[in-house]
Amino acid sequence: MKVAEAVGRALCAAGVDQVFGVVGSGNFHVTNALVAAGARFVAARHEGGAATMADAYARTSGTVAVVSVHQGPGLTNAMTGITEAAKSRTPLVVLAAEVTEPRSNFYVDQEALAHAVGAVPVRVTSAEEAVEQACVAVGLAVRERRTVLLNLPLPVQALEVPDGALARAAPLPQRVAVEPDADRVADLSRLLGQARRPVFVAGRGARGAGCREVLEALAERHGALLATSAVAHGLFHGNPWSLGISGGFASPLACELIQGADLIVGWGCALNMWTMRHGQLIGADTTVVQVDDDPSAPGLHRPVHLGVTGDVRLTARRVFEAAGEPGQGYRIPQIGAALAAGVRLRDVPYEDTSTRERIDPRTLSIALDDILPAERVVGVDSGNFMGYPSAYLSVPDEKGFCFTQAFQSIGLGLATTIGAALAQPDRLPVAALGDGGALMSAVELDTVRRLGLPMVVVVYDDEAYGAEVHHFGPDGHPLDTVRFPPTDIAAVGRGHGFEAVTVRTQADLKAVADWVAGPRTAPLLVDAKVVADHGSWWLEEAFRGH
Repeated sequence: MKVAEAVGRALCAAGVDQVFGVVGSGNFHVTNALVAAGARFVAARHEGGAATMADAYARTSGTVAVVSVHQGPGLTNAMTGITEAAKSRTPLVVLAAEVTEPRSNFYVDQEALAHAVGAVPVRVTSAEEAVEQACVAVGLAVRERRTVLLNLPLPVQALEVPDGALARAAPLPQRVAVEPDADRVADLSRLLGQARRPVFVAGRGARGAGCREVLEALAERHGALLATSAVAHGLFHGNPWSLGISGGFASPLACELIQGADLIVGWGCALNMWTMRHGQLIGADTTVVQVDDDPSAPGLHRPVHLGVTGDVRLTARRVFEAAGEPGQGYRIPQIGAALAAGVRLRDVPYEDTSTRERIDPRTLSIALDDILPAERVVGVDSGNFMGYPSAYLSVPDEKGFCFTQAFQSIGLGLATTIGAALAQPDRLPVAALGDGGALMSAVELDTVRRLGLPMVVVVYDDEAYGAEVHHFGPDGHPLDTVRFPPTDIAAVGRGHGFEAVTVRTQADLKAVADWVAGPRTAPLLVDAKVVADHGSWWLEEAFRGH
């Protein structure tokens, strides 16, 4: 058995069962070995899409995934998706063929590329160690929640592995939950017992199994209101004391209540400028606590009064077991009634600016939320539009929303939704894109159709890179570089085998309702021509960090 086959089989033996990629000569044999060993392979049309599909699959399934790419340009094409995954600490293995001869036109310093974007490089160096080194890559990805670049040099791929080498393949490792310090647990228990208006903000680190239940139990004991960062959207869906997303996508009532907290506890949440609106959601006298299993996380983005290093579920359980003083906290009848009446942005009155030619994105999003089935998984691209689907489309739980925004790259939303759809096959996948991101990634519409995904792709089309229009326009700068003539994006969808509808008014959405009620034999693209006369509310917050 050659190294290429042994590495593919070793990765499967280590627990990998889902692979995305674009196959070239350098990764042909190792990819085929993965498939032969039982992994499912999804061929993307571009390596950037493949990397983001793998990232989203890993996030939404809770398992490690692999993206397989050709040497040199195959890897460089994938780098934006890899960077997003690395910045998000997604457990992902990038399996890349590698040339070692600097005179080759395929040569790039692949190890340096990994370091440059925060990924961890691992190289297969010999036939004798190939299996162990492949398993090391999976172990790093899982135990340390890292994106790992596994370089597979072409000369090494062709070598014969020793007999019995595959017997040394290690099964998928388990991440060990970090036990919190007992004194810090006692400190947090005391602070909760003293708090009159506590708020929990759960982030990426609270998406694990069992986290919701223990956080809700602890919050109930101390009367805490519940919020999430954008990446954990849906975690507390259905809880009557949930505020929804904290930060730029929050409703006015949610912001008011978070600002009024005397104690904010971030559970696996960075409490960064997005989630805390550059600190505006933290009152002058508010005590801030941050719980994270990464010891470098507490205080990284803003000062905290107490940092607790520990697994979120385990820490919350230990605090609950400490039996701190229970209290009504923030959960008084008046607040309960206010939350029921208007904590969702869709319940907040607004002036509908729709015309005969363009629909208000709020009106569009509210209507889609009503039309589309509740059991959905939503992927969102980046751009001026992104707050509308994030804030107005409800999701059933934290696995119903995939937010690949750590690198703030336009063009990842469609691939994000493909990966999430494959991880949650019983839900309707909904991709929310701007026209810029949709046209950047249109090549993957072919992948949606080829896979037979019953996806709804919603394009918020303002014929511009809207973020730049609304950021620079008020100062009188010329905007020709960021505005575009009309594009029939519905026709692009039809060309890829989609059903498609152009939406200019709310009445046009009947075609979407008909599709939902029908057999859904083809995916649906909604080319929504949205009003473009003002920037989104969250954009003003975002640009304060630029």
